[in-house]
Amino acid sequence: MNVVVTILLTVQMVAAIAMIGLILVQHGKGADMGAAFGSGGSGSLFGASGSANFLSRTTAVLATVFFVCTLALAYFGNLRPASSGSVLEGAAAAAPVASVPALPASGAAQIPAK
Repeated sequence: MNVVVTILLTVQMVAAIAMIGLILVQHGKGADMGAAFGSGGSGSLFGASGSANFLSRTTAVLATVFFVCTLALAYFGNLRPASSGSVLEGAAAAAPVASVPALPASGAAQIPAK
């Protein structure tokens, strides 16, 4: 079970980082209009409109992978056995109680004399 959760977390982090990178590389809708009137360079690696299709489809695929990983992690997170008590009760029962040293009868005995 832990191996599956680790793989899902890894895939989710890689998808998130790749999605951030792809979103930052994409141009906005206004960039196409400016390039049409000559105020910006329209040449790109994928051609005039090829980059928008490739980058937006890749972003959609990565968003789907991220969403599916999130749902799977939520499902595996809820598979733990239900307990009848609270988390604090379980922690108190597991922790041993240390013995407290006996205090002197008077607090004045702890004050050093000058």
